[in-house]
Amino acid sequence: MKILITGITGFAGSHLAEYALTKPGVEVFGTVRVRSKLDNIEHLLDKINLVECNLLDPFAVRKIIETIKPDRIFHLAAQSFVPTSWNAPEETLENNILSELNIFEAVRLNNIPTRIQIACSSEEYGMVYPEETPINEENPLRPLSPYGVSKVAQDLLGYQYHASYQLHIVRTRAFNHTGPRRGEMFVTSNFCKQVAEIEKGLREPVIKVGNLEAQRDFTDVRDTVRGYWLALESGIPGEVYNIASGIAIKIKKLLDIILSLSNRKISVEVDETRLRPSDVPILLGDYSKFNKQTDWKPEIPFEKTIRDLLNYWREKVSSRH
Repeated sequence: MKILITGITGFAGSHLAEYALTKPGVEVFGTVRVRSKLDNIEHLLDKINLVECNLLDPFAVRKIIETIKPDRIFHLAAQSFVPTSWNAPEETLENNILSELNIFEAVRLNNIPTRIQIACSSEEYGMVYPEETPINEENPLRPLSPYGVSKVAQDLLGYQYHASYQLHIVRTRAFNHTGPRRGEMFVTSNFCKQVAEIEKGLREPVIKVGNLEAQRDFTDVRDTVRGYWLALESGIPGEVYNIASGIAIKIKKLLDIILSLSNRKISVEVDETRLRPSDVPILLGDYSKFNKQTDWKPEIPFEKTIRDLLNYWREKVSSRH
């Protein structure tokens, strides 16, 4: 089986490549750009095939689909950082929507029976009212960021291409996922990196934070990518599925867990630059539809996820200094 992962050098992409390599008879291909950093997949380079491709170039995308003829495509490549979407809304919309469109068109025009998984996001739900939690797939989509809007477009484009052209497309709306190799701008990773630097004596024992009142549903990335795999094994084409833990944690509680894993005395300070123009107050997912279809459920405890992430940053900070 040939699988193609767009965004293989990213956080979830690298974990999905690792997971795919545990399956017998699977050949892994991944798209990279000229400026892609390979740190996340350095340990996999002799086991995977990298193909250079700008996903915004329809001809380049068509050529690699035609050449590889993948049995499965996991489309993870995206501008995925919500605050960046405020500063670069046009780039976020163009990148996230057109790259997916090019993949759909390449599969359609080459007439290949490829199964495609689209990594959508809980940010699509946006403004969720307390009585609407836990959020199921029928909940209205009220995105509160340009990123959220771009993901709604990706999601609906996936539905449209399945309905119009019968492409085998399964959409997954993953809630927050974290774990080792999470980008340092994301909250769990950012807090862990700051703590690792404080422990190493590289910064004052003060951790800078944004909004601590928001509640988020965190899943371990290793559970999330297992969900992506199952979406194409057992998911129904045209359907959309939440991938979540079913537990909402206040960012303040997350911070307390991280601080409890360090023996340093660390104080907390709010940094105004970390606050967003509008923030989603609560994201709590209902994954029962996905569980019923695939038997998927989260297996890795949150404390283990955070401990693994903190240890990842401790190693990274030590190796840099």
